[in-house]
Amino acid sequence: MAMIKCPECGRQISEKAPVCPNCGVEIAGKITQCTQCGEVYFNEQDSCPNCHHHAHSPKTTNQINNTQEAAGQNAGNYSTPPVLPQRSFTSEQNTNVTPPTPPVPPKNEVEPESAQKQEKRHTPLIIGFIFALIVCAVCFYFYNDAKSSKEAEAYEFAMKSNDPLVLQTYLDNYKDASQAHLDSITARLETLKRVDNDWNNALVSGSKQALLDYLSKHPDSGHKAEAEQKIDSIDWAEAQKANSMDLLQAYLAEHPNGEYVDQANDALKKLKTKTIQPEDKTLVSSVMRQFFQAISSRNELGFDGCVAPTLSNFLGKQDATKTDVITFMNKIYKDDITSMKWRLNNDYKIDKKEVGDEQYEYTVNFSALQEIDRTDSSKEKEARYKIKAVINPDGMITSMSMTKILE
Repeated sequence: MAMIKCPECGRQISEKAPVCPNCGVEIAGKITQCTQCGEVYFNEQDSCPNCHHHAHSPKTTNQINNTQEAAGQNAGNYSTPPVLPQRSFTSEQNTNVTPPTPPVPPKNEVEPESAQKQEKRHTPLIIGFIFALIVCAVCFYFYNDAKSSKEAEAYEFAMKSNDPLVLQTYLDNYKDASQAHLDSITARLETLKRVDNDWNNALVSGSKQALLDYLSKHPDSGHKAEAEQKIDSIDWAEAQKANSMDLLQAYLAEHPNGEYVDQANDALKKLKTKTIQPEDKTLVSSVMRQFFQAISSRNELGFDGCVAPTLSNFLGKQDATKTDVITFMNKIYKDDITSMKWRLNNDYKIDKKEVGDEQYEYTVNFSALQEIDRTDSSKEKEARYKIKAVINPDGMITSMSMTKILE
């Protein structure tokens, strides 16, 4: 009995074995020995798996065994008597006699086991293939989800931007985006191009009205700040050229946070120093009227709001006080005078001088008429005076002189 390799599992087995005790595949009657290389393979195979030789007259193991049995029997005829079947155990002592081949198990009992074995061998491959498909599907899902999220972020950013380059970049990078997104970006890009065209026209015009029209048409334009800055510059140029109180004040009112606010305030300050404003004249007139009303009514308290505590000069007296003013008032009221009135002619000539930050001192020249009621009708009943006074920023008289006009 010869030992062969199982064609299925490669283990050493007997060539007479009905099945391989290791893997269960059929052996007896199912195998062929290659005449070229001696490799044993299944009858079902067309050629030797080792040398690929095609067997024209395959010699099966059973034929080999039958030949060996015949040779053994012939040799036995010359040396030993025939062996009885019931004494077949004695053949184990004779090396020339081959044991009878056990009955081959039914084919339908072995083939299911072989098919089941092969099915078990393929199961891991099938499972691995299915797992690979699942992994690929998951990876594709996450990749597609990440790509969609990135596109959504880019879309939102582009729709909030006023830069045409940002919108064009989106269209270049996301050509496979949804049609709704592509249409929205395209429409916004066209709008921005129209806005830029209107802006260029306004710049070429260079007029304030063209810029105002642009802002009215495109209130949320990205050029809004630049347009407002140019309008600010145009208004300042006009105010600076005119150098008038009205235009300077108009500039400050229209551009409270303008680029030229400091320059406008400085120019306005200089103009105020040189120019007598209506409020200046009102202040001077009010102070002088209060002073002469106090004299007309002979009211000492009336000087409190218009005469400084100390005067540098009052009717020629240096460092005069309010008491000196009251003395003057009482002095001009003679015994025969029953009443008097001072009428101011409002012919003020005012000079102003800055003595502090927007603090001004006023020097005023004007004329006044003194009307006198007397008991003695032969005496003077009216007189005219030229008056010069200095008024400080607090609206108090700090100096005064009076010169009678002789007629």
